[in-house]
Amino acid sequence: MSEALPDLPSVFTPILALREGGDAMTRAVAMAPEHGAGALAWVRSWARVEAAVVLEPEQTLAAARPALLAAATAAVDAIGAYGPPEQAMTFDWPATIRLNGGVVGLARIAAPPGCAEDAVPDWLVVGIELAFAAGARVEQGLDPDRTTLLEEGYDDTTPAELTASWARHLMATLADWQAGGFRLVAERYLARLDPTLAQGAVRGIDPTTGDLLIQRDGARERIALAQAVAA
Repeated sequence: MSEALPDLPSVFTPILALREGGDAMTRAVAMAPEHGAGALAWVRSWARVEAAVVLEPEQTLAAARPALLAAATAAVDAIGAYGPPEQAMTFDWPATIRLNGGVVGLARIAAPPGCAEDAVPDWLVVGIELAFAAGARVEQGLDPDRTTLLEEGYDDTTPAELTASWARHLMATLADWQAGGFRLVAERYLARLDPTLAQGAVRGIDPTTGDLLIQRDGARERIALAQAVAA
């Protein structure tokens, strides 16, 4: 079933709206080989924002995997455009999204099964899931480690608007990456990475792999993005 999203860039086609309970990531992965770049699946829901888009990278899988961090960064940019001012948005490594301390969602990535790290994948799929409202059977505030956008004051927008906003911000973020390298995207990501993670250390992102680099007392630690995604 198809349904229009507001102000969506024309690069996204086709657009598939799934019923409540649908899985946008699974649908986008299934669409990827046939439809290619720009295919976007999203879930039509009052309770959550869920969307996934197909990309066709020109880099190897290892070099393209940081698209996960770009998707997460685009998600917080999309959220920030609609909510109350001065909301605290942070990432747990690598792509869990917190809003005012509570987990509100995450970004995801998928690649063709069996694709080697040094091979260029035929496609990648990046997606987001955000809790917009508590379900009918979920008591608000029951889990203090989780929150929803409505609980945090996002009552002037809709999941469809946020889905379209994420798509626009994702395209802008990927364009920045293509034009200026991953450094700009990495800086925006690191600015929101959990400040308690390696507190006091110099943190960086390896632009060739997306690995988290932690420099402290002359020693460097590497936390592999590929392992975090697999886990």
